[in-house]
Amino acid sequence: MRKRLHHFLPGIRLVFFLALLSSLAACKELSPQVTPAASSPVTVIADRQNQTIALSPGTTVQEALIRANITLSNLDRVTPPSYSALIGGETIKVVRVREEFEISQVIIPFEQQVVRNESLPEDQKISIQSGKNGLQEDTIRHLFEDGVEVSKTTVKSTIIKEPVPEIEMVGVQTPFAPISISGRLAYLIGGSAWIMENNTSSRRPLITSGNLDGRVFSLSPNGEWLLYSIHPDASDTEKINSLWVIRTIGDNNKPIDLKVSNVIHFADWVPGYSQTFSYSTVEPRSTAPGWQANNDFYIKSFKSTGELTEPKQIIEPNAGGLYGWWGTSFAWSPDGTKLAYARPESVGFVNLETGDFQPAVSITPFQTHSDWAWTPSISWAPDQNILFTITHQPASGLISPEESPIFDTSAYPLTGGAVVSLARQSGMFSYPSASHADLAGDYWLAFLQAIFPEQSETSRYRLVIMDRDGSNRRVVFPDSGAAGLDPQQPVWSPQKATSPLITIIYQGNLYLIDPLTNQSHQITGDGLTSRIDWK
Repeated sequence: MRKRLHHFLPGIRLVFFLALLSSLAACKELSPQVTPAASSPVTVIADRQNQTIALSPGTTVQEALIRANITLSNLDRVTPPSYSALIGGETIKVVRVREEFEISQVIIPFEQQVVRNESLPEDQKISIQSGKNGLQEDTIRHLFEDGVEVSKTTVKSTIIKEPVPEIEMVGVQTPFAPISISGRLAYLIGGSAWIMENNTSSRRPLITSGNLDGRVFSLSPNGEWLLYSIHPDASDTEKINSLWVIRTIGDNNKPIDLKVSNVIHFADWVPGYSQTFSYSTVEPRSTAPGWQANNDFYIKSFKSTGELTEPKQIIEPNAGGLYGWWGTSFAWSPDGTKLAYARPESVGFVNLETGDFQPAVSITPFQTHSDWAWTPSISWAPDQNILFTITHQPASGLISPEESPIFDTSAYPLTGGAVVSLARQSGMFSYPSASHADLAGDYWLAFLQAIFPEQSETSRYRLVIMDRDGSNRRVVFPDSGAAGLDPQQPVWSPQKATSPLITIIYQGNLYLIDPLTNQSHQITGDGLTSRIDWK
């Protein structure tokens, strides 16, 4: 049996091999044929030209553009998007986009303003400021698609020069009866200076430029000159303001440039010296409050012809104590022999020989929690024996001394003794002001009383008069129930007046108050008055 099987093995192997070959041939006939993919045409439109390129299916638009030697800029648009896969037969469109920028200047027309003024005769007109057009620079973006402008947009506007309004003052009839006055009463109205003499209906313009800023506005002791400050030209960015002076007697007087700039807190006449003034300066800053005080002090003189002396430095620039960045204020004694100063932390006197500060009254500085500092006001008694000021008092409870809302009108006797509170809780802006003394040496003290003493920073005030020792206190203006006064320095009539009067600004108008009768007289009605002085 084994021999018989061995005999048939070669035949079996042959049959198996032939069957395997037949099976492989059948499999080859059943399987699909793999051939290279065919290329498909794609049309590319760009730069006003059409070109057709053959691409394999699945090629992206970005690859197609590379094949077509087309480079895109950041602004160019492609349809369909560059990441899209192509299958053939599509059209790729490239839109060339570019932008151009144009700088153009545009005129800003000035406005015309009319100011009604009772100081002028009815219907009389005065041009107090010429109008000037402004200039604006616009940056314009032009957008082009395939060379055709499709949009025009202003992307930036910068004002190169602000327009200056044209201001014309027109006289209107005053409804107020005239009141006799002595001396000269100067007042600032709408950025211009006016003078009253003899009676309140006799008014004349002194300066009609419309650019007085009101920081300095002071008549000389004899009333013959007005010291004032003006805004700088719009092109002068290095100045806050500048000092000028003009004669009040006669017509057609020309202002004199005193060559002094950047005066914020103090500039005034030196009593006892002809045509001599004093001042303290600051340095302009771009940050609040807009300046850094120098806390210095100078004296300077001028001649009627406009010649100026070199300034004499009394106090060198210095840090100015606590909150010295805000600045120091000063006040001359009536005869010009003493100079008082006020800072947030003290009131005292200046040694005119050495320029040293000599503190007399310690003040607890008030914490404003803002970009301004409170400085107590100071004024002299007519006999120069008392300096009136405001003292900051502690409050009960848990309030810190620096945040106390209690402020007293106080007196510091130069003859010796402690500071005396004359009016408690009068407010931080009380501005005590003494009248001229009568033949017996007696005088009144006027001050402002806060309607809400514990909110005196924002409160309005009432005008109060009392005797020099604080007795016989009475409210004289405005009437009970009426709106109160804005903080300001009450101004007394000059010493030669037969009957003393007080002038005050109320709701933008000038009022005269008789302290003997408590009667008040409104003498302007245009609501534009912002500063007064009376000599």
